[in-house]
Amino acid sequence: MSAKRVFLYVQHLLGIGHLKRAVTLARAMADAGLEVTLASGGHPVPQLMPQGNLPDVRFVQLPPASAADPGFKILLDETGRQTDAAWRQRRSALLQSAWRESAPDVLVIELFPFGRRQMRFELLPLLDAAAAAAQPPAVVCSVRDVLGGAKSPERQEETLDLVERRFDRVLVHGDPGVIPFETTFPGAARIAARIEYTGYVVDPARTMGSAGTGEVIVSAGGGAVGARLLESALLAKPLTLLRGRTWRVLAGNNLPDEEFQAIARLAERAGGVALERSRPDFTTLLSNCELSISQGGYNTLLEVVQARARAVVVPFAGGQETEQTLRACCFAARGLLAVVEESALSPESLAAAIDLAARKPRPLPGQIALDGAKRSAQAIARLAAAGAT
Repeated sequence: MSAKRVFLYVQHLLGIGHLKRAVTLARAMADAGLEVTLASGGHPVPQLMPQGNLPDVRFVQLPPASAADPGFKILLDETGRQTDAAWRQRRSALLQSAWRESAPDVLVIELFPFGRRQMRFELLPLLDAAAAAAQPPAVVCSVRDVLGGAKSPERQEETLDLVERRFDRVLVHGDPGVIPFETTFPGAARIAARIEYTGYVVDPARTMGSAGTGEVIVSAGGGAVGARLLESALLAKPLTLLRGRTWRVLAGNNLPDEEFQAIARLAERAGGVALERSRPDFTTLLSNCELSISQGGYNTLLEVVQARARAVVVPFAGGQETEQTLRACCFAARGLLAVVEESALSPESLAAAIDLAARKPRPLPGQIALDGAKRSAQAIARLAAAGAT
């Protein structure tokens, strides 16, 4: 009997978190025996690309799109120009071609219709094509625990209508005991029969090594919006109890070169700093570190919690973003980390939080569900076996 097929669509626009979570899900589905096609609409991220670390996943790179700024209102194409009708038509055609070639039993769309409205030009036709297929696939929305930005009643109604008409399941990658989905999507009760909580999606813990032992790990995800955090951390270093430790700064591959050079000059002045763009063994560094300093993106936060690292988190709050702050504060209330809000960020406030966190024992994640990748794969495999319900 041939393997059941899954087509997973993801679009990252600013950071790399959406793609990273999708890659983790794709790996878990492949491990569960599913034949997976992963279609990405964002710019390539070399350290996450499936070649090599996901040999059992077919990867489709669509013409990349990105956001012009944290407001996400303007889409830029692969050349940095604003997208136009011809570009959108070409992207939509390429996406549908990849979907038809995959002929999936399950179509998984990341975030939409709860977000990514900018991509309606290709996702609504894709959903229509799926519904009209001779053998329609089950349709799943893969969505994180917290949605960003307030939604108007009209926007919420539009989302609910789409879920009711086009989606068989909404896999919420969170723990209702930590943050119920209705916290940021009040209409969740209306689609409760379609919602399935999977627990948090995080890469399984890596084999312990010695890398990062006793270090302070400063990270900014992909780096696109991380310069202020990195600068504040380096200026805070001489003010902290941990000033004598090695501080390893991971600036991210998307931090512009001129900003990276400015951070390099600060690192040289601070002394005792190892500056890199990224590390493939990031989770090992977290497991061994004395303290982690980071933004509050979904993936980094969960990797920090899984590693039981002492942590200070500065959630990104640009544009209308509230997602990172809400999640980080909920985790802080459980004693898992310390939070410095971006509006209050200074070398002094960061140093105070670092010293407070450094004095505490390593946290225990308690009852937070961290097996979301495996449970998501199981849920999708059940749908593939049963067909749309």
